[in-house]
Amino acid sequence: MTLTAVHLGMDDIDSPRGGCTTHFASLLVEDLTQLGARWLDYPNLIRLNPNIPYRTRGNGAVTLRFEIKDSAVDKVLPRSNLLLKEYLKEDYPNTNPGMVITTGDVPVDLLGFAKLALWRTVPVALARRLVARLALPHIVVGNGRGLIGALSAIGNQLRQDHTYEYIAYRSIELTSRARGVDVDSVFRMNQKFGNRLFSNVDVSTRKILIEPHGPDPVIYGIRGETPLDVIKAADSIQSSQDKERWMVFRTNQGTGEHLRHRVRLSDIRPYMAAVVEGEVTTKSKIIEGGHVIFRITDGSAIAECAVYEPTGDFREIATMLTEGDKVSLDVGVRPASRMHGLTLNVEGLEILQLTDKPILANPICPHCLKRMKSAGKEKGFKCIRCGFKDPQAKKIEIPVERQLKVGRYLPPPRAQRHLTRPKDRMNRMNNGIPNNLVGKWYEP
Repeated sequence: MTLTAVHLGMDDIDSPRGGCTTHFASLLVEDLTQLGARWLDYPNLIRLNPNIPYRTRGNGAVTLRFEIKDSAVDKVLPRSNLLLKEYLKEDYPNTNPGMVITTGDVPVDLLGFAKLALWRTVPVALARRLVARLALPHIVVGNGRGLIGALSAIGNQLRQDHTYEYIAYRSIELTSRARGVDVDSVFRMNQKFGNRLFSNVDVSTRKILIEPHGPDPVIYGIRGETPLDVIKAADSIQSSQDKERWMVFRTNQGTGEHLRHRVRLSDIRPYMAAVVEGEVTTKSKIIEGGHVIFRITDGSAIAECAVYEPTGDFREIATMLTEGDKVSLDVGVRPASRMHGLTLNVEGLEILQLTDKPILANPICPHCLKRMKSAGKEKGFKCIRCGFKDPQAKKIEIPVERQLKVGRYLPPPRAQRHLTRPKDRMNRMNNGIPNNLVGKWYEP
């Protein structure tokens, strides 16, 4: 019996009234297993550029990688299409699913396409041309936007850093009801597993991050370093709704994979995810809504940067920046509008160097040790307490004691992107495609 390696990518199987790409993938895994699929990898959940305005929730696409008998290869896409038609919420116009299949080694062109989709805007036309040029069997519903994620998920094989997520699902019929995830059980889980898990709670606000809020079938998702960690951690979670099914995904969440490109400010483009470096040119200011605004330059251009109110203590760090500080920023580029120019939305900050520029102050009276006042233009200073005058006196320099320290700063977990590398993962890497899968990584 000869087996063929198959890569089946999918995206945009979401809608505000229910449905979820990962949930559909879990149904497809069950169906393809019955067809004879032998799994080469856990389902890959690939997060794409989070700055894209027309993205789905979390901008996540999925690829299934498996071997199957040669005689069954031609059945995979028709069978997937049949399941998709049963699953789709066709009354929602902004759902634009796409599915793509390729066999054997992943085409080199898809590797580059996947890298591009992590940090730039990718037009649907480019995805369509790629599908046509490579003659890839595919399914398109709507405007074809789902092809972008489907191709990207196939091309990103997670050969470098990756993490895992255990996702528990409820019945579609129950998606209008509260999930009822028990907060205490989540915090007990977090304490028990420590840094083997990440980004599941926000300690400062005692907020749990594993429970979504929309009418989709996900009850909760647990993020961690290994399949066994997230599977064991799930045993700790209590919720009012029962799990109908669950699945472990291998993913680029928590890897910072979208921030691999350093870009000059003059080369910044809308919706780009990038790292920029420069010198602060204005003291930060707080505007209406509690957002913090400051500007930087790298010599090629000047850019306005924004740190938003929901980022909590991270915003307070931004308020302490001043002219002359040198920083490296992880940013998403917000396009110009009638209300503002091109803006760099800051999602991570590294202070490279703090300015030691002193402040200027009036001199001190040598008799009563109080600050003197100006005696007039080019007339020196006088003491209003004792009357002492010094026509030669000038302002004095006073060293500034900075509260900030050189180093890296992030928003709290509740305000981080799916792709953000959290503090718990700063020195961790999981490299390579797993050789073996754990015995049970999905149900049913």
